[in-house]
Amino acid sequence: MAETKPAQQPESAQLPERAWLPERAWLVERLRRQPLGAVGAAMLLGFVLCALLAPWIAPANPAAIDLLHRLQGPSTAHWCGTDELGRDTLSRLLWGARLSLVVSVSVVGISAALGLVVGGVAGYFGGWIDTALTVAAMNTFLALPGILLAIAFAAFLGSGLENLILALAIGGWAGYARLVRAQVLAVRGREFVEASRALGAGGLRLFFRHIVPNIAQPLLVQATISMGGVILAEATLSFLGLGIPAPAPSWGAMLNDARTHLFDSPHLVLFPALAIALAVLSFNFVGDALRDLLDPRTRLELGL
Repeated sequence: MAETKPAQQPESAQLPERAWLPERAWLVERLRRQPLGAVGAAMLLGFVLCALLAPWIAPANPAAIDLLHRLQGPSTAHWCGTDELGRDTLSRLLWGARLSLVVSVSVVGISAALGLVVGGVAGYFGGWIDTALTVAAMNTFLALPGILLAIAFAAFLGSGLENLILALAIGGWAGYARLVRAQVLAVRGREFVEASRALGAGGLRLFFRHIVPNIAQPLLVQATISMGGVILAEATLSFLGLGIPAPAPSWGAMLNDARTHLFDSPHLVLFPALAIALAVLSFNFVGDALRDLLDPRTRLELGL
């Protein structure tokens, strides 16, 4: 009787354990290797949901004045207490998250777009154009701290949401331009760019089809981390009275109003400060995680 050969194992069974991990186990493994990224993503998701759902989940009108219940501590009626005018602090925090999200997304979008144009032109063309844009534009704005420029432009333009966004964008575009210029200088001489140029691709096609996709990784990481800085800058301007005028809820304005009640009602300072800190930390954690995930060398070192 002929001997029966043992059934050959499928190739997937011969692979290392990590190669055939199911999708859920792979996700758990990645979260285990980057716990801060997972925490940051959870906090960021909560921040965005609170901002988007503020009109529906806020327990009260953020501008409603109730002097009979002013300066109350946290309770079942007002989970985060009330301010000096009797306004519900939790409602103002939720609407303040909405305002911070609008400002951060708008400022980062305008700054990144302006930096992409200026830095891309300087890095792509080089020569006297690069020198003029780098010396006359980028270095001039980078010579002064961005928050000082934002304060100066906000004081000049006046209060208001549009003026606040414009002031913060003017103070923050130069960093994006410097980053884009450096990345374009590193990519424009690559073989695939030269090959596309030899095939007759024009300047705009080369830039947007071949250069921009290859510089998007550091730009995305920079934009994510910068959103936390924009939230902090907006709170600073609002604290100084240069942000959104009252009665619009702003975390910085809430801190400014709470200064005189620091000792008798510390919750008025605690909750807005905690909201700012958590929002900034969430963007920083997510930005660091994106940097590790998008960088092949770092991803290889971490085993992701």
